[in-house]
Amino acid sequence: MDFFDVVDTRRSVRKYNSTPVPKEVLVKSLEAALLAPNSSNMQPWEFFCVTNADKKAELAAACLSQPSAKTAAALVVAVARRDRWRQVQGQVLEAFERNGVTDPQVLSYYKKLVPLVYSHGPLGVFGLVKKLVVTFQGFFKPVPRGPFSNRAVEMTVVKTTALACQNFMNAVSALGYDSCPMEGFDEVRVKKALAIKGQARVVMVISCGKKDPEGIYGPRMRMPKEQFLHFID
Repeated sequence: MDFFDVVDTRRSVRKYNSTPVPKEVLVKSLEAALLAPNSSNMQPWEFFCVTNADKKAELAAACLSQPSAKTAAALVVAVARRDRWRQVQGQVLEAFERNGVTDPQVLSYYKKLVPLVYSHGPLGVFGLVKKLVVTFQGFFKPVPRGPFSNRAVEMTVVKTTALACQNFMNAVSALGYDSCPMEGFDEVRVKKALAIKGQARVVMVISCGKKDPEGIYGPRMRMPKEQFLHFID
């Protein structure tokens, strides 16, 4: 499908028929998700693709038994991981070494700036110091205003993961299937069902399948575009 056709025809489907989604469709769509732009190329995401009937039923219950979850052929759980940055930082630096990347600015960014962004010290003390320093610098020049806390880093990795989710849903549509991003779920139960541990946040659960004729509740509704679009020419 043409990109704009994908964007125009993708809808959030609330009920699916019994058609399964081929594994190759799920794999290709998830691989597209991994190509999404992400902050500092830290790729702070994980995706759990569930087609097992029992596990789907457990997840559907954790998703408040929404029809979109109960009738889905597959459920994809998107997870943001702020606790994996050291691992990915090391992998990036190893890749640079293999590929002969020697630019001192690039290497300094990953060796010095990335730890500065992701580390905030015991009880967030280091983050507070960073905030005071940056606030002072901000009186004299433009500076990045954060992140200064683990919570702020979490926001960054959640935003990054959401970009990957959009790639995934567009890919599913391009391959002739349907999806629905769900935020209505019990995060504790979702993480328990998938044995997810550590500093992980479930960003959304995405249902996938072939839409039932009753799966779309009505025509797409958008407010006037002038309400949201602002052009500074």
